[in-house]
Amino acid sequence: MNSKRKRYKTCIVLLAAVLAFGSALPAFAAESGGTTPPSGTTATVSTGTAPAIGKVALNATSYFELKNVVMMPEQGNKTVTFTVGVHNGGTTDLQFIDYWPRLRTKSGNQISVRVLPQDKDKNRIPAKSSQDISFYATVNESTDLKDLIFEIIKWDFSMPEADFVRKIGDVSVPDDYSVVTQAGQAHTIQMASNPVKGTIKKVLMSKNEKNYTPTVVLNLENVGSKSVAVPGYQYLLRTSEGYMYPLDAKTVKDLTLNPQTNKDIDLTGSVPVSVSTEGWQLVIVQNAQDLKLNLPIAFFALPAVSDTDGVDTGKAFSFTNKAGTYTAQLNTVQRLPWEDQDILTAGFTLSNKGPEALPIPDLTGYFKLDDNVKVEAKLVRTDNVIGLAPNAEAQFQFIGKIPYTSQFGKVKLVLQEKTGSGSSDGKTDQQTAASDLLEFVHRSELMNIPYNNFGETYKVTNVGRSVSYKVRSVTTYAGDTADTYTALLEVGNLETRASDISKLVGYFKTAQGRYYPASISEVKSKISPDGKALLLLSTNIAKGFPTSGMSVIIGEAVTEGKLTEADKKPDAYVNAAAYWLPQEEFTVKKDFKNIDLVPYQLSLSNIRSIIDQQGVKLKLDYELTKDLMLTTNMEGRKLILELDDADRKIKFNKEFDFKDFDGGSTDKQGTASGKLDPKDKIFIGKHKDLELQADDKNLIFEVSYVKKFKLNLYDSFQGQKKLIATKEVEWFITTE
Repeated sequence: MNSKRKRYKTCIVLLAAVLAFGSALPAFAAESGGTTPPSGTTATVSTGTAPAIGKVALNATSYFELKNVVMMPEQGNKTVTFTVGVHNGGTTDLQFIDYWPRLRTKSGNQISVRVLPQDKDKNRIPAKSSQDISFYATVNESTDLKDLIFEIIKWDFSMPEADFVRKIGDVSVPDDYSVVTQAGQAHTIQMASNPVKGTIKKVLMSKNEKNYTPTVVLNLENVGSKSVAVPGYQYLLRTSEGYMYPLDAKTVKDLTLNPQTNKDIDLTGSVPVSVSTEGWQLVIVQNAQDLKLNLPIAFFALPAVSDTDGVDTGKAFSFTNKAGTYTAQLNTVQRLPWEDQDILTAGFTLSNKGPEALPIPDLTGYFKLDDNVKVEAKLVRTDNVIGLAPNAEAQFQFIGKIPYTSQFGKVKLVLQEKTGSGSSDGKTDQQTAASDLLEFVHRSELMNIPYNNFGETYKVTNVGRSVSYKVRSVTTYAGDTADTYTALLEVGNLETRASDISKLVGYFKTAQGRYYPASISEVKSKISPDGKALLLLSTNIAKGFPTSGMSVIIGEAVTEGKLTEADKKPDAYVNAAAYWLPQEEFTVKKDFKNIDLVPYQLSLSNIRSIIDQQGVKLKLDYELTKDLMLTTNMEGRKLILELDDADRKIKFNKEFDFKDFDGGSTDKQGTASGKLDPKDKIFIGKHKDLELQADDKNLIFEVSYVKKFKLNLYDSFQGQKKLIATKEVEWFITTE
């Protein structure tokens, strides 16, 4: 009797666990290290139509079908997604909660399987109907698809107590199974249960000494019966070696496909020239913010590169005027975000190939879109030159503005020279006072901003203003109602003289194609040769907004046809480049040694607490060092030290302003030369007895003698903060 009662009790517990397992999947994400997502971040993940690998029969009329099995590399592991098609051919409802898919390797290792949150409530499959339920699992880096075996089991309490399951059947992944759509073929993606056919239309390629710049034209055709919004996919180029390079998607913001319509999406990025161009693939993934995973959607083999004839970039053309013969070469044509408009920029080089010096011509010009729409353009001189010596050259830019909704296929730059003629009233007529010199033709799908992969340095080599740019890190500062997202940009002076940093314009771009203007800190002092400045780019985003797949665009600010001076407001920008932003580091240090606060490094030691009738006092020693080759603007940035008692009865903090760290002035060794109180502020050097104090005579009665407190260190920017280090400290015990 006792044995039966025990078995019955175990069955009830197991049944409760099964019910929870089938309906409360967010809990499993939390168990694996995730956190509860902000409201509204659970998005519907699309699925593709990857081939089926086999069926498991339930009875004569019903069966389970394993399909859409896809594997995607992640950091240190791989993500497997698959779909179980449940086909109920019977006369009564089928309860899927009675069944479950299991996953194991051929070597016998069991792998935990979880249902995608969007399908967690799919349980009842009515008679004479079918239902698709998608799952995901994490496997190690060495596991391949061909190593996997899928089992369908049924919960059966008549089976041995250790298992309570009955195996219905299993399906292995065939050795020749492939989810890659071959070049020229279509792959159907289910977007919100609506079929959308994807096809690689063509691939275009340009190249410089450092990178290939591929443009993949992806055509999406809605073959369903209802309109569908294209999700915020991330697009990657995968090489035959397995390297992944992100691609930027143009014209995807709020893209909706109506039934029986199609749309081309231009995808562009950068791949080092050292990488083989054979066997490239387009990989489409969707970031599941609540799962903190990138889930694979589709794989396409790329066709051969198409011919780019008819594009004039990189080609040299000559023209002659009264002063002599010049050579002009179109270098870039870009389309850039600007408030509620877009900027068209064309960068070109003007050269003197002759033996005599030449003056700079009085140039003007305009854009023409699809040989029909004229767009006025302004000339910007980006090189500081007054003439062209023999074999010398200078850089120029033309800037025009168009509505951001404008669509066109071809853009033409018409280069002109002002003739000096005017109308009878003495006013110059721009239409008649310029003569055509050259025409340059370009195509819209090749209007690429050069993308730099994380860690790469981008150089601008204008005469007298040669600089380098590199993104170092990103940080999200959390607030009560919104977050502040920042990127730290390193700017290097490549000149042989001390130089000012050009004023910059920046935009953050999300994976969904949305642009957020960036506020950029300014460094007003000159940067020494080989010196570097750190600029902080920031923008406000919705709290909990997914930042995976973010990039940032920066360019040199322009005002009224000239590079923007310090006190002027930009009206455009040129020489733009884009940077893929890294994944943010959220690891919190568990000690206070060598804390990175670029350009500073901080270590805390000898931490001790004191409590008396006046209140609580915390004392500690510290060492602060600085990289003297980095010039920064620390406005708005603070360090916060917080004491948080374990039983939450005592909590206080103290803020330290970064701009005080240098002590107002420093000597040649970077040591503070002013008289500062080391108990009150943090500044460069080694110091003792920094104090945090809370004056409250009642606090002595709040401290529990057996409890500990946490010492937390926050990096703060404009009132928002991020925890960077924490440590538990015992009351009244000195901690190193």
